[in-house]
Amino acid sequence: MPLPMFEKLSDFWRTIQRQLFPSLSEDLGPLSDKHRDLIARLEVVRIEETVPRSFQVTGRPPKDRVAIARAFVAKAVYDLPTTRQLIERVHADPIFRRICGWERKKDIPSESVFSRAFAELAEHEVGARAHERLIENALGDRIVGHISRDSTAIEAREKPIFKPEIDTSSAPKPQKRRGRPRKGEERPPKEPSRLDLQLKMTFPEMIEGLPTVCDRGTKRNSKGHQESWNGYKLHIDTADGQIPISVILTSASVHDSQVAIPLATLTAQRVTSLYDLMDSAYDAPQIREYCKRLGHVPLIDINPRRDAALKEELKMEAARRRQAGIHLAEEVRYNERTTSERVNARLKDEYGGRHVRVRGACKVACHLMFGILVLTADQLLRLVR
Repeated sequence: MPLPMFEKLSDFWRTIQRQLFPSLSEDLGPLSDKHRDLIARLEVVRIEETVPRSFQVTGRPPKDRVAIARAFVAKAVYDLPTTRQLIERVHADPIFRRICGWERKKDIPSESVFSRAFAELAEHEVGARAHERLIENALGDRIVGHISRDSTAIEAREKPIFKPEIDTSSAPKPQKRRGRPRKGEERPPKEPSRLDLQLKMTFPEMIEGLPTVCDRGTKRNSKGHQESWNGYKLHIDTADGQIPISVILTSASVHDSQVAIPLATLTAQRVTSLYDLMDSAYDAPQIREYCKRLGHVPLIDINPRRDAALKEELKMEAARRRQAGIHLAEEVRYNERTTSERVNARLKDEYGGRHVRVRGACKVACHLMFGILVLTADQLLRLVR
């Protein structure tokens, strides 16, 4: 009978503490706390199992991509803003260098080699595949109680692509007559929305239909003020324990609701969950229907939109419940959605989410996935410490 996840992680952590750390201390020298953190996360992540063994390139043989991939994981652990600072750290710290996989200083590649290797790792989606494997090994045989769905803004250092303006002078649209149609007149069918189309699509078709170019996004923050940024938007499904399960990168202008169905599909392929927790941005009948189709219970905050009467009724109902001391089970479960906000904050504050120096959706996704990968390993280790 296979061991439960917590027992496997506990045995793994005891092995690291009792065997790996003393052995490396004798070989490399005294290890600092940061060195121990890096070693533990590299052992949990096992990025070398995801890196392709050979890259199809011409000319001189490429440098060791496994060591470079381990170095990029270390970059996320140390929250280093640039690759140049990573290379300086590798040169200055011999223990750090040998943990990554280089015995001598002359074995360390140049900055241009690091850049080309990162492009290859991004093309092969090494970070995403390593994260998928880690989730399947850790949570694939368990039931997850709550999945919290949310997105976070990712600022990028590249020029946004604006949508071209439509010239209405040459081909004006026919004006639609307001009110009910006349007797015998048939109103043209309404064009299906993206959510309606996603209900009939496969997962690859859903992903292909989501824009990923750099553009400008706008949202209202927690204080009610609108804020804008140039870049992308990272959509994350987070399980109990602040463990990221699925991640999708889109353009900054994509509304959160447009990614709910693809994200739910991806999460359902990796883990078995019970409740889907979402804020009012996801309040749509198609999303509720799809969550129920997956066998989940959707707990979505109601969005009154422009209905002032409904907004006032919801406000009064919440006040009456507080006065009577009534706490519905759905409200208590919905409070677990704060895990997604904590994951978003940790990704930006601790694992490179604010230091996006690459351009293009493929490279940006790779950079962020290294941070997500390290964050997931850290949360799994916290469960057993």
